[in-house]
Amino acid sequence: MDFRKRMQLRFGFARQSRLHNFYVLAARGQHLLSKASFVNTTLASALRTAALAFSVAAMPAFAQNVIKIGEINSYKAQPAFLDPYKKGMELAIEEINATGGVNGKQLQLITRDDNASPGDAVRAAEELLSREKVDVLSGAFLSHIGLALGDFAKQRKVFFLAGEPLTDKMVWQNGNRYTYRLRASTYMQVAMLVPEAAKLKKKRWAVVYPNYEYGQSAAATFKQLLKTAQPDVEFVGEQAPALGKIDAGSVTQALADTKPDAIFNVLFATDLAKFVREGNTRGLFQGREVVSLLTGEPEYLEPLKDETPNGWIVTGYPWYGVQTPEHKAFYLAYHRKYNDHPRLGSVVGYSMIQALATGIRKAKSTDNEKLVDAFIGLKFSTPYGPVMFRKQDNQSTMGAFLGRTKNEGGKGVLVDYRYIDGATVQPSDDVVKKLRPAN
Repeated sequence: MDFRKRMQLRFGFARQSRLHNFYVLAARGQHLLSKASFVNTTLASALRTAALAFSVAAMPAFAQNVIKIGEINSYKAQPAFLDPYKKGMELAIEEINATGGVNGKQLQLITRDDNASPGDAVRAAEELLSREKVDVLSGAFLSHIGLALGDFAKQRKVFFLAGEPLTDKMVWQNGNRYTYRLRASTYMQVAMLVPEAAKLKKKRWAVVYPNYEYGQSAAATFKQLLKTAQPDVEFVGEQAPALGKIDAGSVTQALADTKPDAIFNVLFATDLAKFVREGNTRGLFQGREVVSLLTGEPEYLEPLKDETPNGWIVTGYPWYGVQTPEHKAFYLAYHRKYNDHPRLGSVVGYSMIQALATGIRKAKSTDNEKLVDAFIGLKFSTPYGPVMFRKQDNQSTMGAFLGRTKNEGGKGVLVDYRYIDGATVQPSDDVVKKLRPAN
């Protein structure tokens, strides 16, 4: 390594002209500096080195004034939900930091894409902890990835707030002390739909769902709860295409061939759009009731446009009709920042950051054990109103809207909707105790 490079490494790539000239002259062996000039240059170099040492020493102090939130999600695989979700998080962080932050510290969001892979998600979590030194872990959209991160949290004994993965295993069979979940689960949302399904008094049902943890969990829960509510029900057909790879024509025809009275659908995103198009074309929905999970969420309902089916019983989010003071404030702030209306992902992302901020305030720390204890029974605010985390299974009581779809002038909307509190659609504590292992 030549003299100039060694000097640059030592003194931090100084750019002052005098020091630069010294590098050049010294490298060429042209020792033309006078003794006084050399002393001055050396003094300047020493001062710069001291300043650099001071700035490095100050870095830990700066880091101590920031709370780092590590967030892992399938941003590239599920942009319809996760783009608004990220915007919701950023809005919440902006609002919280503008009012002084949390415990005198500013919040900082550091995101990673999991490539819809459990292995990549776990590697991202490890990197966020070891290299980025994040204080808390959060995120996950797909259920199998949420389960992988929940297990990572258990093994590493680190706090993890799962925002979106819906599988019941998240807080029951695979539940653990370190993992909390915000969004209403498959059990909760199916329990909202089943009473309406039972009122239809349809005997022959067909079921269609994406063939991974979320879809399997939702279909199994629907069968179980509807059979309890209506013992004479028959499930005559079942289709489970791979997530994102539906052959909509074949699935639609297979369902039609079973001649069901009604259909329970769990498909979402592009799979849902393809299924609706083929179902409309082939007349699958004519004269049949459809009960559908998630279809009323703007992320999935709005893209259907003039293909929106009428009368489906769905869970969703009618952003244009939520009248809580919290939602009005949220809607105005979101629209002001993004010049767009919120989606359900926006609500979930915003609420997750609010939950984290409230929990960290209560714990007065980001210590994992203190955070876990602080979240037990934690009450926090969301655009839907007050929500809490249940002591018995670390599940929040965040609810959902139930209504029917309507094609209104070529635009899909939710009508006849009502909010159902998540606390009212939980199994008994005895059931949870049997399902969930001890922490």
